[in-house]
Amino acid sequence: MGRSLDILKRNHVTVLGSGERTLVFGHGFGCDQKMWRLVAPRFADRYRVVLFDYVGSGLSQLDQYDPAKYGSLAGYSRDLLDVMEALELRDAVFVGHSVSSMIGAMASIRHPEYFERLVMVGPSPRYLNDPPGYYGGFDRDDIDELLEMMQLNFSGWASYMAPAAMQNGDRRELSDELERQFASRDPRIARQFAEVTFYSDCRDILGEVQTPTLILQCAEDSIAPLEVGDYLHKHLNGSTLNRMTAKGHYPQLSQPDETFERIDHYLAGL
Repeated sequence: MGRSLDILKRNHVTVLGSGERTLVFGHGFGCDQKMWRLVAPRFADRYRVVLFDYVGSGLSQLDQYDPAKYGSLAGYSRDLLDVMEALELRDAVFVGHSVSSMIGAMASIRHPEYFERLVMVGPSPRYLNDPPGYYGGFDRDDIDELLEMMQLNFSGWASYMAPAAMQNGDRRELSDELERQFASRDPRIARQFAEVTFYSDCRDILGEVQTPTLILQCAEDSIAPLEVGDYLHKHLNGSTLNRMTAKGHYPQLSQPDETFERIDHYLAGL
């Protein structure tokens, strides 16, 4: 019991609602569980809803951050499994945004009994281009420059990156919120998480994922372009590709109604 309570505090776990089935929501790089506030609570009348912060993000216990552990996505996958073990979850639905999608995939390979379904929102198994067979959206120089900007001018990086990722130029309040999220992170931790995220290559594990998966792909996404969604659908057994009308990399903020409805419709068919 003591270890479970420690994990719930460490990862700032929030539990809403009740129900026989559980939905676990994972946030992406540079953010925290608040990014799901317009979507996750809407499931609480029918499901048990679990939100958490990866160590180093949000209101997690920053003193628990270990650069060695979180030097790869495996450390974040361990966080997710720790939370699920602490809550004694089985056959849960994991909804992961961005890099959380691959973190969830890794966790499902290690403990498939914990997962009934995966829902990937804006996922990518590899952000870097690997020509001629794979287009991830970024050249290595792009990522190197991004990481250098984070190191030299963190607030400048946040103000540059937020509107580019949000892609809703007519709704400035959305990019402003994302910029505040980015800027509130510990710069050292954020930079390492960025490096781990953008240099990761999870293509080789896709064939090991046995959990049926919904891929939610935004119509225009500068972080995870359409080719990435097609690649995932081709390489994930039992996957469903669902193209959204939402633009940008954060449909849970820009189009929360559509995001909720797409997930809800998928779950209703189970």
